[in-house]
Amino acid sequence: MSQEKEFTPSPELLEKSHQFLAEHPDLKWIEGFMFDINGIPRGKWLPAESAEKLLKGALQMPRSAASLDVWGRDVENNPLVFASGDSDGVCLPVSPLCMAPWHREQTAQLPMQLHEADGSPLYADPRTQLQRVVARLKELGYTAACATELEFYLLREDPDHLGRPRPVSDNDAELVPSTDVYDLAELDAQRHFFADVRAACEEQGIPADSVLSECAPGQFEINLLHSADPVAVAEQTLLFKRLLKGVARSHGYRVSTMAKPFGDRAGNGMHVHLSLIDENGNNVFDDGTDTGTELLRQAAAGMLVTANDAMALFAPHSNSYRRFQESSHAPLNLCWGYDNRTTTLRVPASSPEARRIEHRIAGADVNPYLVLAAILAGACHGIEKKLQAPAPVEGDAYQVESETLVNTWSDALRRFERSSIWQTYLDPRFVELFLLLKRQEVAEIDARVTDVEYQSYLHRV
Repeated sequence: MSQEKEFTPSPELLEKSHQFLAEHPDLKWIEGFMFDINGIPRGKWLPAESAEKLLKGALQMPRSAASLDVWGRDVENNPLVFASGDSDGVCLPVSPLCMAPWHREQTAQLPMQLHEADGSPLYADPRTQLQRVVARLKELGYTAACATELEFYLLREDPDHLGRPRPVSDNDAELVPSTDVYDLAELDAQRHFFADVRAACEEQGIPADSVLSECAPGQFEINLLHSADPVAVAEQTLLFKRLLKGVARSHGYRVSTMAKPFGDRAGNGMHVHLSLIDENGNNVFDDGTDTGTELLRQAAAGMLVTANDAMALFAPHSNSYRRFQESSHAPLNLCWGYDNRTTTLRVPASSPEARRIEHRIAGADVNPYLVLAAILAGACHGIEKKLQAPAPVEGDAYQVESETLVNTWSDALRRFERSSIWQTYLDPRFVELFLLLKRQEVAEIDARVTDVEYQSYLHRV
């Protein structure tokens, strides 16, 4: 962990971390990590005695660690690998030390961001791209207030005889498949798990709010409270996903935020709620009525116009596209409406001061840094161009004739590559790197012959 240059974190982060260390004298380990382009944590475990050095930038990792593929492999032709000697960047903390209470030994975590060796932003770190869009929005005079709703499956540790995952509440003897949406008995059956989730959220300062049973056995949703710091919202959502998986392991369970782990059951979404705040702290979507302001409609128009350009970020994996099915509460076409859960964008029923847009495209398998960057870029685009939203949809949006969402991974990547939007709002080097990474993943999956192909064709045709 040699380090020539010492960095100083913010006084608040340093003070809270020192207070944490004083309150936990028996601490054994510190997990220092950042989140890569796929939202996977990459980092190291270090002895607690390294805390002071970690806080001041002693943890180095290859800059290419931000852009590994989903299997953790280097991406071919990545300019951050051989072309630049696979040089190190420096990991700088973005949040204070906090406990990871699901570990047996006392272990703290230190979320970090990967920078260039001199401390300047590294374009490959997805956090950097969201910061870039937030700054663009700030130039317009607005701050985004965001919140996320995360759906997930709580699974048994052991799969079935075919190796398929099994939800904790699945009952093979049931004659009629149940959904148990909003069923309190489902929550009560897992009360010890959710109690530990709540306690871990309090330890880590993650603003978890309501918990509900979702549309399939073993599927749940937990909402995070809104914040006027989109970067913090994305970080908290990623930390929350990690927390869920850690707590589940301590209970002998597994958690999956895969977009569509079961072909015949509900998929996992990650809805995002957005409003814009002006320099005086006012919600600029609120005009005192139920319809909201012209700025709300401009932002909605921009998000609709850019949605297909952003599908590679909203649905970043092969499995992501299985989630988009008719009458599944996942959107299929580009439209918006008031209090309508069949639309792509929904303006929920609320008091005027809470007027907001709910963005319903993304699955739970996304990187929230990139999803929020895409959503805010769409809002910026609509406001900057003063775009006009189409008429809001009433009733079943699945029956409305409008532009459909891109529905294949390869088409989404082609649309992302050809879009001029991302050359404007994201770093063009990141766009190129993202495409290299995703095309490597596409090639790997396309090269695999599936079980169903063997069962269907091997001895039949």
